This record gives sequence, structure tokens and C-alpha cells, in this order.
Amino acid sequence: MVSKIGTLWAGAVALALGLAVAACGERARAPVPDPAAPDLITRAALFGEPARGAGQLSPRGDRIAFLAPRDGVTNIWVLSVDAMDEARPLTDERARGVTNFRWSADGATLLFLQDNSGDENARLYGVDATTGVVRPLTPAGVRAEILGVSQSDPDAVIVSLNDRDRGWPDVVRIELATGARSVLLRNAGPRGYVSVLLDRDNAVRVGMRALADGGVEVVAMPPRGRARTLFAASFEDAMSMRLIGMEADGAHFLMLDSSVGQPDAARDRTALVRVDIATGERIVLGEGERSEVVDVWIDPATGAAEAFATEYLRREWRALNSDSQADIEFLDRSLTGDFSVVSRSADDTRWIVLEESPTTPRRSYLFDRAGPAGRRLTSLFSHRPDLQQAALQPMTPVEIVARDGVSLVSYLTLPGGADANGDARPEQPLPLVLLPHDGPWARDSYGFDAMHQWLANRGYAVLSVNYRGSAGFGKAFLNAGNGEWGAAIQNDLADAAQWAVAQRVAEEGRVAIVGSGFGGYAVLSGLAFTPDQYRCGASFAAPANLFSMLDLAPAWQRDQLYRRVADARTEAGRQLLRVRSPVFHAGRVRSPLLLAYGARDPRLSRGETDQVAQAVRLRGMLTYLVFPDEGRELIRPQDRLSYLAVLEHFLGDCLGGRVEPVGAAFEGAAINVYDGAVNVPGLSAFSRRPAQAAPQPAPQETGEDGAENAIEPGAEDELD
Repeated sequence: MVSKIGTLWAGAVALALGLAVAACGERARAPVPDPAAPDLITRAALFGEPARGAGQLSPRGDRIAFLAPRDGVTNIWVLSVDAMDEARPLTDERARGVTNFRWSADGATLLFLQDNSGDENARLYGVDATTGVVRPLTPAGVRAEILGVSQSDPDAVIVSLNDRDRGWPDVVRIELATGARSVLLRNAGPRGYVSVLLDRDNAVRVGMRALADGGVEVVAMPPRGRARTLFAASFEDAMSMRLIGMEADGAHFLMLDSSVGQPDAARDRTALVRVDIATGERIVLGEGERSEVVDVWIDPATGAAEAFATEYLRREWRALNSDSQADIEFLDRSLTGDFSVVSRSADDTRWIVLEESPTTPRRSYLFDRAGPAGRRLTSLFSHRPDLQQAALQPMTPVEIVARDGVSLVSYLTLPGGADANGDARPEQPLPLVLLPHDGPWARDSYGFDAMHQWLANRGYAVLSVNYRGSAGFGKAFLNAGNGEWGAAIQNDLADAAQWAVAQRVAEEGRVAIVGSGFGGYAVLSGLAFTPDQYRCGASFAAPANLFSMLDLAPAWQRDQLYRRVADARTEAGRQLLRVRSPVFHAGRVRSPLLLAYGARDPRLSRGETDQVAQAVRLRGMLTYLVFPDEGRELIRPQDRLSYLAVLEHFLGDCLGGRVEPVGAAFEGAAINVYDGAVNVPGLSAFSRRPAQAAPQPAPQETGEDGAENAIEPGAEDELD
């Protein structure tokens, strides 16, 4: 089982209203109506709550739990495999929906996490799978993460809990019936554990510990005796290292590792590795030719690796035994889209398989592997049935060469009817929306992408770019982003936009940039550092002040962040942080800006966003939204759809694309609008006085980061 500790990581009323009419500067020319254009796909169909999703088999494989709306809020439901049409809700959340869950080992309880309006202090709850009775298992205001459950210890769940030390969570066993707790591993900084593995008895057996130089060491922790280091990895390898799971024999474990074979044989890409706990010997089970291992099939009985996937332009599966090869071939024949296995019964006779492609919204299937008729696939549900007849557009992988010769794997989607000859180039240049991903140590991938489909449907070319620093393409590419926030990373995005213009994909002067998290930082950097590059930009949950980003980062992340962003402990580092922080250069922004964040985001300070708003407001080119009941993500569908309605009107004014009427997009939303309210019908009802910039600490102590966990990349599965 995989375990992870910690995680990773948004003046007068006359100015606000009167000048807001100019918030998009010179308005784009209105699009010429095209009778052949596909029907508008509604925002609700693409971004509302999925009809069903996130299916998980019970350990016995006889029941399926899934997420679906109950009175408009996503909750946990359950059905019997023998009675697929008789689903019933288990939870009754009324405000923020459930986003992820898992079964207990005995199948009697479903475990889920809920934070307080996006503050990331997730509290663990258990709900009885029969009665629906919900009980809290961890204290409020404390961050919990599920580390594992075990059939040999079915009455408990193992979690990480930061109630003792906010920066270094302990590993804790919790009794499901009583909530009684016992500490399995007391964690402590500054060189504490950032991830651990549990064996089949729920004992901590392997840990990954942070080192002072930003590297990590892998440590064996026997049931009796002292912990000992198996091997260490450098800072350059640390972000690629990931513990996967213990084998049933308790003598071996699996991990992803880019340091194996060094120093005798340099390795750039992460490989799937089997490690002997007694000797530390590492054997490579599989690796990619051009990209890293991104997914692994694990036998639930033995813990052995059965197959692995790599992903360069698209995901590719490779089997490690004959049975897995047969499974892969069967799924390839049976499904038209790409697939992944998201749940398996304890006896491995039943799987839940997820299928998707750019033109195939996610679908879940029940895969019977040992029935009397052999392998059989049964449709469970379409996650978004309203899109089954929609005019979805293909996505094209492209490799863009940056100014210094670095290849950037990117993904392009064009509007329907724009590419008559099918060469992935429009007949005429189009307005383009550039979408830098969050992270930055993550990646964009091929598949169904709601943002791509939405923007293409509105008439825009859409481009996602894996800039240097993105994960999955080898440690050299990832480490090429070190110290390059707002610099070479920003150049990669600009080079991609210029490529689109040169290829006649994009019309020169009609390129917008839209992003959240690090993507939002890239928006602010693009508008401030290269003010003539983009016609407009939309930034959500952006770390605009890198000093405060580092201040708010957990202590165990800072050694990594000092080397990957800039070292706030040195004068040179502080100078670089000031140069690369958009908040100090926001007065240079000359393009229209949509600025938004969730007020509960623990990774942002209110002052930095207010300062950006104050600087841009003077030019009358600002739309500024704050969501008081949200954090880094817009979880409430009312808030999510309201933001997208504003973004759609903002892009329509800026680039001239099609716009769905507001309709009921603002019903039930909680928004404070400080600038630009008059630009969107109905938004003035949420207008507030312009926000005054909150005081900021002097930028000289540490730094700020909204970054992902540098030690163990990856994230929870998406809701749909």
C-alpha cells in the first residue's frame, strides 16, 4: 500500500464600477455568426457535478461505492453488483461535496475526508456502509491523510495526523469503532519522514526522509531493531522518488526511482524498481524509452508489480507477466479510448476500469476477469452523460521546440469546423488560449479535458504546454526548471505562443493566457514581465509574492523550495525572489486581467493579491473576484460555475469568442466582486468596495510557495 505524509502543496466605487467598463480595454471584434458552428456545450455539462464517478469496489467485490449528487451536492452512494439499478445514498453533505473516499478493509465502513471551506485541514470521517451513520475519526482543525488499511487489521485505518506538529505529521492507527488512537511513528523535524510504507500488518516498514541538501534517503524500519539507511538520492533525484508498496513477503518493496544505477550508469528517467529490504539491492522491473513510469498494476494478494505505464505523448502499458498481457490486450480490443484500472477486489476477480479520450468523456466499466465465460466488460456509468451527443473535438499532441532547442510536449485542440483537411492546423488563424498547468512539478496529458473542450467550443484554439520543470519527462527536464520561475519557464510559454502564430494556428495579437496555482503565477508573470505578449490573462489562486509563498510552506518542504525557486536565506536569493515576484511589478501590467482567489486558501496571503489588484486597478483593466468559502480549488459547483461564467465573458470581450448567457450561473454562489462587476450581466449584485491592500511583511526572511510536494509527486484522483 502507498502511504504519504504531508502533501503537497490562491480606490473608490467609481474606480470599481465606472472604470470597470474598460476592464478589457479595446473590445475584440464580434465574431461573425457561423451557421455551421456546433451547438454551445453548456458550462454545467462540462463543469457541473458529474452524474456519477469515482467508483470503488468493496474488498469482497460485491458492492460499488461511487460519488453522485444528492440534492445538488456530491455524496457517497453505494449499490450491489447484483442490483445495479438500486443505488442508495450513504452520506448527506449539504454544503461542500465529498471529493474522495475509500473502503475500510472489512468493507463495513467508507472513509472520507472533509476540510473546512478549502482550508486543507481535512478531517477524517467514517460512514457505516449499511446504516449510513457518519462519525468523525480525527479532530477538527487538524490535517489528516489516509495512509492505508489492511485485511489483517480490518478494524483500523492508518493516517498521518499533524495535531502534535503542524509541519511533521505522525503516523497514527485509529480504531474505526471507537476512534481510539495509537501513534505508530512519531515524526520530527528537521530531518523527518516525508512518506512511509506499511506492511500487511499495518506496521511502518520503510520511510523516505528529507536531507539537509534537499535530497532524500530511503530507510528500512524493521518491526524490532533500529532504523537503517538503505540508500540516498541527490536533490536532483528527490522529486522523482516515490514509494509505491510493500510486497506480501515483507522482504521487498516497490518504488519509482531515477537514482538506481548511479554513479556508474547515469539514469535520467524514473524506473519501476524492486528493493530488497535486507540488502538494499535494487532491481529495475521496467522503464520507458522517452518518459517516466506513471502508473503500476499491483497484485492485491502478493503486492507484486504486474504491469506499468509510461507516458510521453500518450500513455502506453507494458505487462510483466502473461496474465497481465492478456488483460491489456482484452481491454485494448474492447475499449476505444485510453484506460486505467482504478479499483480491484481483494481476490482480484473484479476490477473497475476507467476509459477516456479527448472525444470520450470518462466512462466506468466493471471488468470480470474470472467468470465462466472468461473476461467480460460491463458498462457501469458514464460520468457526464450530457456530453454523449456533444460535438467534442480531437486533441493533437505536438512537440514545440523552445528558443534554446528544448522540446516541449504540448497538446492542441481546435474548434469544430476549423480544420477542414484534418492536418491539426486551422484554415485561418484563430484567437488562442494558452493554458499553463498548475504545479509546476506536474504535467499536462492527452485525454478528455473539459477546459480544452469548453474553449474550443467557444471558438478558440487551445494549447497546453509542458514547460521545463514539468514532471514525467526525466529529471534533466524537471531540474531545468530550477531557479527559472518567471524566466526560462515563462520563455517556454511565450515560445509556444509564438510557435502557434508562426504555424498560423493563432492570430497574432489575439493570444490569452489562463491558469490557476502556478499557472496563475505564469499568467501574472506573463502580463507583468512581457506586457506586450498577451492580449489578456486570467489568474486564479496565484502565488504573486514568492517571499510569502515560502513563508507559508511547511518547514519540511523549504530545503527543496530554496533550491527549486530561490534561497531566501541569501542576499542573492532574496534579490531573485523580488525580481521574480509579480506583486512587485504589477504596475507594468497593460493587458486586461481577471484576478481571483479563494479566501480560505492556506497557501496564499490576502495582502499579495490585494496588492496586485491595487496596482492594476489604476489602469481600469481589472476584474477582481474573491470566493469567501473556497480555498485553492472551487469545490462548490455554484462557485465554480459562477467563476467560469465570468471567465467566459472576459474572454469573449478580449478575444471575441462565443459566450453562453449567464442564466442561473450566479444562483447560490458566494462571491465578492471588487472590480469589473458591470462587465457581466448579474454580477453587480455581488459588488463590494475595492479591496485595500493588506500590509505585507518585508521581503527578507523566507519565501513563498504554492507548490506541489517536491518529494512525492502525484495527487488524489479527480472527482469525475
